[in-house]
Amino acid sequence: MRLERLEATQKPDKIRAVFDGDTLTVSVPLCVQFSLCAGMELDEAEMAALKAAVAKEAARERAVRILTASAVSERELEKRLTQKGVLEQDAADAIGWLKEHRFLDDAATAAQLVDSAVRRGYGRARIKNILYEKGIPRELWDEALARIPQMDDAIDRFLAQRLRGRQLDEKTIKKTVDALLRRGFSYGEVRDALRRYEQDLELEETMTEELE
Repeated sequence: MRLERLEATQKPDKIRAVFDGDTLTVSVPLCVQFSLCAGMELDEAEMAALKAAVAKEAARERAVRILTASAVSERELEKRLTQKGVLEQDAADAIGWLKEHRFLDDAATAAQLVDSAVRRGYGRARIKNILYEKGIPRELWDEALARIPQMDDAIDRFLAQRLRGRQLDEKTIKKTVDALLRRGFSYGEVRDALRRYEQDLELEETMTEELE
C-alpha cells in the first residue's frame, strides 16, 4: 500500500498518514519507528504491523484517560476498555504497561475508594459494596477496610441534620433509620446512635428547664 502523504493534525504529537484507500492517525514516535515518508510502499505485513501498533498505542492512551478521571481497578479498567471496542490483547497490554510504570495498583485504589467513601459518610456495608462494584480483588479488602475509623460522629451528624427541630414520630424515625442503613451502617450502629441522640435531647431539655 502506497503512503500518499503525511498531514499535520490539531495535536502536535499526531500525524495523519494518508494511504491509497486508508487513513491512519499515527504518533510521531511511530512515524519514526516505521520510517514513514510520502511515496513509500508498505506490504500487507508492514501495514498490519503499523495498524497493530496504532491500536496498541490508542489503548494505552485511552487507559490513561480513564485512570486519570477516576479510581479504577485492573478488572474495571479492562472492562471499560473492551466496552469501548479495544481488543482484549491491547487492553491487557495497556494494563501491563500501567502496572509496570506503577500507575495502576489495586491496593492503592482500594485505599483511595475507602477513604473517599468515609469522607462521604458511608458505613462499612456500603463501602464493601463499592469495593465489589469497582472490581477490587477480595484478598485486598481486609487491608482496605481496616482504614475505616470509628463512625459514630458521622452517624450523629447525620441524625442531627435529619431530625433537629422535627417531631420524632414513628414515620420520621423509620425514614431516618432506612437512610442510614442504605448508607451502609448496621442496625446496631443506628440503634446506638438513636440512643445517644435521645440522651442529648433529654440533656438539652433538662438544661432548658434549669435556665427557666
